Amino acid sequence: QQNAYVERYNRTVRYDWLAHHLFDTVNEVQDFATRWLWTYNHERPNMALGGSTPKQKLAIAA
Repeated sequence: QQNAYVERYNRTVRYDWLAHHLFDTVNEVQDFATRWLWTYNHERPNMALGGSTPKQKLAIAA
């Protein structure tokens, strides 16, 4: 185990979308990864934030 955060991310990528989709080009993979990463980081409820999304947490703080 080199870096737990990187390994966790790689496992999430593998199981959440890479194993469920077939891609024809590298550009398709990059576009899908960009969209997935945005959703994962901005719209997915985060248990470290009390089950709210980062957008909700920012709205409360503002």
